[in-house]
Amino acid sequence: MKVTRAAAATALAAALVLTLTTAVSAGNDNDIARGSMSEGSLGDLARRHHLRVGTAVDMNAFHNDAVYQDRIASEFSSVTAENVMKWGEIERVRGQLDFTQADELVRFARRNGQQVRGHTLLWHNQLPNWLNEGVASGEIDAAELRALLRQHIFDVAGHFKGKIYQWDVVNEVIDDNAQLRDTIFLRMLGPGYIADAFRWAHQADRGAKLYLNDYNVEGISAKSDAYYALAQQLLAQGVPVEGFGAQGHYGVQFGFHTAFGVAENLRRFERLGLETSLTEVDVRMIMPTDNPKLQAQAQGYSVLLEGCLLVRRCTSFTVWGYTDKYSWVPGFFAGQGAANILDENFNAKPAYEELRAILTLS
Repeated sequence: MKVTRAAAATALAAALVLTLTTAVSAGNDNDIARGSMSEGSLGDLARRHHLRVGTAVDMNAFHNDAVYQDRIASEFSSVTAENVMKWGEIERVRGQLDFTQADELVRFARRNGQQVRGHTLLWHNQLPNWLNEGVASGEIDAAELRALLRQHIFDVAGHFKGKIYQWDVVNEVIDDNAQLRDTIFLRMLGPGYIADAFRWAHQADRGAKLYLNDYNVEGISAKSDAYYALAQQLLAQGVPVEGFGAQGHYGVQFGFHTAFGVAENLRRFERLGLETSLTEVDVRMIMPTDNPKLQAQAQGYSVLLEGCLLVRRCTSFTVWGYTDKYSWVPGFFAGQGAANILDENFNAKPAYEELRAILTLS
């Protein structure tokens, strides 16, 4: 299994293409300061590509593991709250908003010269119990649900106004059959809730870039086609959609797109006037690990980064956690894990070295 050679060839091909093109990302700020990043870190190496490289942050680990926290500051130019900006975390009790942990992450990012991706204003999961129970019982009707959603978006986007550079406004609104996902919002409010969410987010914070975000949309497929059609429809209606986020949750056992396939997909969204990002990248595997799986994992990471670099407006590349020590994967996919670029002891895996090589050579 010559995965290492294939990965190297892919990286070299991308590097040659990139030397002949001017695919410069059009981010919010093309001059990315080093901040607290170490020289030669992923975030530092990405600066010349005008690309932010970030990580999702587990706030429990952040509070309890100094090594984990220090590496976030030294390695990355942006951070995403893994959970603490979601509705179910911020408003566990109706009408009582708790931004404590999210505010702490934002302050940390500012101290270290990092930007913050907001995740997420609207998702069908991790909603407050009181909201789910109220809808199920009929206590909350359609009119009240719409008012609650509007208030939530104004509360959260307004609270962080000027502090978030990209917001995942609506997350995973299309299912794996390429249809609008069956959620309490679609059932009770109709498909117009998506446009409403973007309009409310824009009113609350006109400076943040507003994103559609989902998984299994890295390459051209029925699902990404559905998102392309949705983006066209929203833009035709004057809805302030500004970005398309492909999450990038891969599994070694399923294979990967090519870098050019990823770029082809992102490029069509950019032609609509949107910027693009890889927003939640990880590459899981069936446990236990072995060298062929780790080399294949490196290839999975590489095709997503190369795809991003091959287009003009891919502004950020975020890994969904950077160490296997705190990965969400084993708790969600039985028998799978080791999805991140550092192992449980914070040692670099082949995937980390592959990302560094691409950022250095491209």
